[in-house]
Amino acid sequence: MVRNAHRRMRMTPVCPEADDALTREIAAAGLPIDDLGESDRQFFRFDDDIGIIGYGGIEGTGADRLLRSVVIAPARRNAGLGGTLVAALERAALHDGARTLYLLTTTAEPFFRRLGYTSAERGGAPAAIAGSTEFSTLCPASAAFMVKKIA
Repeated sequence: MVRNAHRRMRMTPVCPEADDALTREIAAAGLPIDDLGESDRQFFRFDDDIGIIGYGGIEGTGADRLLRSVVIAPARRNAGLGGTLVAALERAALHDGARTLYLLTTTAEPFFRRLGYTSAERGGAPAAIAGSTEFSTLCPASAAFMVKKIA
């Protein structure tokens, strides 16, 4: 059933101000919500014939972007859907001109490592990433900083 769900997954743009479920799920996962409505963020809802799979976003413009707020709905966790969701976000970012994705995580480093993300030094972050609110203010300095070339 999971394999079929992968094929039918839909990715729908959502606006944080108009989708309470997005903000609620991100907050419930302990992820930052204070800057969700900023103009340079794109958020998506992922669902299939069974229901909502989760949410995720991309922050920034240009070649370097942040992968943001990847959350799988509790009832859908551990079904192999997270990697498919992240791959869809990577394709969307690549299609929009991104070449490298960065992320910060306090809990999901092993998950992202399995998807090809590697540890990076915070001091080497590109200006577009280092200047983001998530990087400079919202995520703790102890968060793992990771990177993946997508092009």
